[in-house]
Parts: sequence; structure tokens; C-alpha cells
Amino acid sequence: MKAVDIFSGCGGMTLGFEQAGIDVVAAFDKWAPAVEIYRANFSHPIFEKDLCDSDSIEAIESFEPDLIIGGPPCQDYSIAGKRQQGERANLTIRFAEIVTSVKPQWVVFENVYNIERFGTLPIMKKMLREAGYGISCTILDASRCGVPQARKRFILVGLLGAKDGFFDNSFVEGLSDKQMTVRDYLGDKLGTQYYYMHPRSYARRAVFSVDEPSATIRGINRPIPANYKPHHADAAAVEDGVRALTTKERSYLQSFPDSFQLPGAKTNVELAIGNAVPPSLAKHIAKQIIAYAKGPFKS
Repeated sequence: MKAVDIFSGCGGMTLGFEQAGIDVVAAFDKWAPAVEIYRANFSHPIFEKDLCDSDSIEAIESFEPDLIIGGPPCQDYSIAGKRQQGERANLTIRFAEIVTSVKPQWVVFENVYNIERFGTLPIMKKMLREAGYGISCTILDASRCGVPQARKRFILVGLLGAKDGFFDNSFVEGLSDKQMTVRDYLGDKLGTQYYYMHPRSYARRAVFSVDEPSATIRGINRPIPANYKPHHADAAAVEDGVRALTTKERSYLQSFPDSFQLPGAKTNVELAIGNAVPPSLAKHIAKQIIAYAKGPFKS
């Protein structure tokens, strides 16, 4: 099965799909720092391209994909973003335009869980259905997919000629009964029991234990402020050997392997990591697609 990754970012979804055995033949993304990281880790081409350009559909079609995967930039949907529909939200519609023009057999769309609150998702679903796709949607917790992080993501899987809901059972096949902790994934590799993750606001806790999943990895990584005021839910006091995580350690919590290279300016790398689809989450979805494709339709 050949796949093209659009709005690929630094390659988290590509990596997971390749780990599952799917042949990703090309990728497209507009942001140069993410493209630089992608190129350092994959042998197939990535094109630094604005997918709103008129020739982008022809470029994707040239690879004759069986599957299009991707997650358009989500800041306008994110609770860390503007809480409104802006230019990035319109990329959801562009994603659907590309899919319905290229017409791969399969499509996988990933985004923040609260995309369901916004009006562009029903438009995208309608476009896919009118093009002949049956669709299934769910919210997956990455910590039940082999990722040591409590990160909830919206996932849509579409298949030409299927009925809506065809993939609902597949989503839950192979999910862990328990959340994966940082210690489950890394053992004692961090060398610390507690670590600091800069919160969205100081109304949230910032100190976590390795014996729980990490909070959602964001695109910001800051040291512990000198005037940090303890939160009642912190796992430990910052004086008790607590430290912030390195850029590489944060990539581990996204389930990127040691071998994954992270070239570029630190600020850009942090943002690329925070925006990435956790590879192990992507691998879970890809494995279920492969299993479904090998068997009779369940629709």
C-alpha cells in the first residue's frame, strides 16, 4: 500500500505508518524547519510546498497513492490556540479537496480532539461522503497506543465504497487497557523521578512523575522560572531535584526513537516536536488499516 503524507510536519505520522509496513512514497509540507527535519530522517522525497497552490493536486496525483494521510496545522482548533476558526482551519477543507480530487482508496485525517466543536469538520465529512467515502471517527488517547503521554487526538479514517462506521471496531483493536507511563516507556533513562513541563497557565500543575503519562507535549519548552509558585497538584516540590526536559527527551515522550535526527534551531525543533503526530499512535492506526484491508469488509 502506497501512501502520501500531506501537511506532514517533521514526519511523526510517516514514521508510524512506515513502522507498520506501509510504503510512504512522498510528503508535502510548507514549513521549512519541519521539512529539514523530515529530510534528515527519510529517504523518499518531501516537497516544501504550499498545498493551497493550484498545482499541488497534480503533484500528489503523480505518486498514485492508495492512501493519503495527514494532519493540517491545528492551532486554530487547539485549546492552546485562538479558539476560533482562522486560516489554518480552512486547511481542513483543503485537505478534503485534495483527497476528493486524488481519490485514494484510503484516507487518514488527524487533528486535536476539540476539532469537533467547529464548523469545518461537518463540511469535510460531507465532501468525503459525496465523493464516495465511508468514514469512521474517534478520539484516541495516545497513552493507550504505546505513547507515554496523555494526548487525545481526533482521528478520521475513510475508505472508498465503505459504509459510515466501518472502522469503528478497528479503532479499539489492540488498545492497551492501561495508560503507558514514562517509566513504562523509558525505564530510568531520564535519571530523575520528577520533571518540569511548562504549563499553558499557572492554574495548571507543572511537575510530573515518571510513574504517570506525561502531559501533552506542546511546542514550548522553558526552564523552571526562578519565581515558580508551587501548584497543589505538583508531583513534587521543584527543590527536590526537579528539572525541565531536554529537547531530545521531549521527543522520546512523543515516541520518536533515539535514531530520529532533530536538526535546526532549538525553538523550531521544539515546535516541530510539539506539533507532531506521535509515531506510535500513527502505527496503531496503520496496523489496523492493514488488518482491515487483508480481511473482508466489516461494513
